[in-house]
Amino acid sequence: MSPTDSSPASDLRSPDVTGHACIQGYLKTLDNSPGVYRMLDEQSRVLYVGKARNLRARVSNYARPAGHSPRIARMIRETASMMFLTTRTETEALLLEQNLIKQLKPKYNVLLRDDKSFPNILVAKDHTYPQIKKHRGAKKEKGTYFGPFASAGAVNRTLNQLQRVFLLRNCTDAMFESRTRPCLLYQIKRCSGPCVDHISPEDYAKSVRDAEQFLSGRSTRVQEELAAQMQQASDDMEFERAAALRDRIRALTQVQTAQGINPRGVSEADVIALHLENGQACVQVFFIRANQNWGNRDFYPRVGADIDEGEVLEAFLGQFYDSKDPPRQLLLSHEIENPDLMADALSQKLGRKVELLVPQRGEKAELVDGALRNARESLARKMAETATQGKLLKGLAEAFALDGPPRRIEVYDNSHIQGSNAVGAMIVAGPEGFVKNSYRKFNIRGDDLTPGDDFGMMKEVLNRRFSRLTKEDPDRQKGMWPDLLLIDGGAGQVSAVAQIMAEHGVQDIPMVGVAKGVDRDAGKEEFHRIGQRPFALRHNDPVLYFVQRLRDEAHRFAIGTHRAKRSKAIGATPLDEIAGVGAARKRALLAHFGSAKAVARANLADLKAVDGVSEALAEKIYDFFHDRA
Repeated sequence: MSPTDSSPASDLRSPDVTGHACIQGYLKTLDNSPGVYRMLDEQSRVLYVGKARNLRARVSNYARPAGHSPRIARMIRETASMMFLTTRTETEALLLEQNLIKQLKPKYNVLLRDDKSFPNILVAKDHTYPQIKKHRGAKKEKGTYFGPFASAGAVNRTLNQLQRVFLLRNCTDAMFESRTRPCLLYQIKRCSGPCVDHISPEDYAKSVRDAEQFLSGRSTRVQEELAAQMQQASDDMEFERAAALRDRIRALTQVQTAQGINPRGVSEADVIALHLENGQACVQVFFIRANQNWGNRDFYPRVGADIDEGEVLEAFLGQFYDSKDPPRQLLLSHEIENPDLMADALSQKLGRKVELLVPQRGEKAELVDGALRNARESLARKMAETATQGKLLKGLAEAFALDGPPRRIEVYDNSHIQGSNAVGAMIVAGPEGFVKNSYRKFNIRGDDLTPGDDFGMMKEVLNRRFSRLTKEDPDRQKGMWPDLLLIDGGAGQVSAVAQIMAEHGVQDIPMVGVAKGVDRDAGKEEFHRIGQRPFALRHNDPVLYFVQRLRDEAHRFAIGTHRAKRSKAIGATPLDEIAGVGAARKRALLAHFGSAKAVARANLADLKAVDGVSEALAEKIYDFFHDRA
């Protein structure tokens, strides 16, 4: 894809012209090419990104003074400039549009807010005894991938049962090579013990093929073979082996039962259903692979009050599959505006045909109905939770004498052990609960800090946070500024935070310190505000429980970040500081010499003898340690 033309907004507009008149001015320079357009406000913030088969025709629609929905009319009134990118085809325009939406997050576009990757099961093929494991991210490892699964839990349940059935190893190669006797998994009949040659490579390879057949949908054949082996073992009076095979068949049946929906006529599809209600949307996605249900996931895209199902679903598909491979079929609950265009774009991405269907009868329609029912129920739960959250935020505003319910609460905490591996953490909450993609962690850098100086750590964290906020959103227009700061601590911490905020010229954001109170017991918290006496809330006040949840979430996030940093530090060696020594060469050096200290003492000839270490790298390693000495 290569856009062929760009028209900057500043070339064509008068700074005082907005709305229809502004848009009308662009028609003189536009032709009938396909492409992507951006509508911007007076501060050059992107309001909307759209695609068009014919840019001139599409923009002329916006230039009309009437006939628009309230949402589009508001967008037109705010438009002060436009930008254009022409493409060779409308398909290219669609792909570019979705890319720009994900990057720019425009105010008036349907926006998919939760776009995490999905886990797969990987049967690694880089070892005589392949490992079966969970995999997330780019598919760079050699092996066979099965997925996606809706969640890590769905993968773990399937892996757990597959181990019982096929007895495949899940240990790392390093652990495998170091074993001199079988591990606990062998004792509880979850592994066949290939690490100590309790199974031949040929028999293990057959188990791998059976597992791949099952994950590919040929479970009936696997069960028939296991049943035949069990009968043969029984006939040969090998009752212990027959019992083990019986247990494996039962485990295989449990996997199929746990998956619930196992459609016979749908081998590979995503079932996608949308429910809209009161300006909110829920999209439910079921992953069907190898005639098996590999879980479902709900999404809550940002939508407007006057938008229809087809527009929402088309926007969801474009953003959802922007970073994921689509299956051969998409079973949809509603018709989208450009099904042929979307199918063509997804087919180009996958390299084979992708079919979009809105089934009306039969098994496929039943699958869509089930997904639609789930979407409706999920949205009802979400709306109920949002309503409860709204009441809590209103109660919080009353308890802390705020001007109104806060839309963004930031909670800060530190974690360290006697000053070592110190980290700061920030969590964010708002009307829809915890906003986890806004969480931030801060590695404490201050070399002049006294170990364990919580005041100094908090000062560094807040200095970095508000320095960046002031730089990135000085006008407070992007929703990045908090309405309330919660600090884990008492009057001293609040006073220190107030001083830091004053240094940044920020004195209008309320802040509250949450101290443990008498006996440091939960429920006896005291709250501290600048210029006010400490106060407490009723023991059974829902707002108190809400603040405790916020504080505990910040503590959990800070502790987790600290543990990850400490774990990484424990495994660190001087080799990490040498350019050119990555994870693989580090393992090779440690395996060859036994320790980093032995590597430091090694001579140049010994370093060159290590597999994967070139002459130049050996000299670099040798010079690193001897220069340091």
